[in-house]
Amino acid sequence: MLEITNLRAGYGGINVLWDVSLNFARGQLTTIIGPNGAGKTTLLRAIMGLLPLSQGSVHLNGARLDGTPTWKMADVSMAMIPEGRMVFRDMSVEENLILGAFAPQHRVQVKDNIARSYTMFPRLRERRSQLAGSLSGGEAQMLAMARGLMSDPSLLIIDEPSLGLAPVVVNELFEILTQLKQGGRTIILVEQNTHRAVGVADHVYLMQSGKVALSQAADQVNLDQLHDLYFAR
Repeated sequence: MLEITNLRAGYGGINVLWDVSLNFARGQLTTIIGPNGAGKTTLLRAIMGLLPLSQGSVHLNGARLDGTPTWKMADVSMAMIPEGRMVFRDMSVEENLILGAFAPQHRVQVKDNIARSYTMFPRLRERRSQLAGSLSGGEAQMLAMARGLMSDPSLLIIDEPSLGLAPVVVNELFEILTQLKQGGRTIILVEQNTHRAVGVADHVYLMQSGKVALSQAADQVNLDQLHDLYFAR
C-alpha cells in the first residue's frame, strides 16, 4: 500500500534519514521501533509532507505521494496521530472530534463517526462538553486517536501513543489498536514499548541512526536479539 524507497530527509543542513526503504502492506499493522534519535518521527513527518525529501520517493497505491501538501493527505485517506496528543485545549471534546472531519468530503459522515468514536472510547462521551485541556493524559490520547479516526482513513499513522501513560490506559489503547487491525485498517505504529508493539504487529522495523537495522515478520522476532540491536549491544 505504502512504499518508501531510498529516502533521505532532515532539518536544514542536517540529514537524519539515510537511504531508508520500507514497505507497509494493506490491512496490516507495521510497527517501527528504535531509540530516541533514530529518525522515527522524522520518517513520519516526511511521509506526511511536513518535511521535504532530499532523495528518494514515497508511493501510495502505486501513485507518487511525496510532494503532496500535508493538508491534502485527507484526500488520499491518510491521517496521522502525532506524538504528544496535540489536542485543541480550549475547545470541547466534541469540537475536537468535529475538526477531525474538517475536509468537505468527510463532513457528511460526521454524526455517524462521532457516535462511533463514543462507542470506541466511552469516556469521551462522558466528557463530550468538557474542555480538552482539562482531560487526563490518557483521555487526551483517546481523544487524539478518535479525532484521527474521524475521517475514516484507510492508512492511519500513530506516533508514540503510550508515551507517559499509566499501564491500565496503555492496555486500553492497545486493545483499540487490535480492534482496528482486525477491522482491516492499515496502521503504521511508532512505539518504544517493544513488547506491546511487537505483540500487536504483523511486521517490525527497527531503526538506528536514521537507517533500517532490522526488517522482520513480527512472529519471527526474537525480543532478546531485538533488544541487543535496539541498545546497540
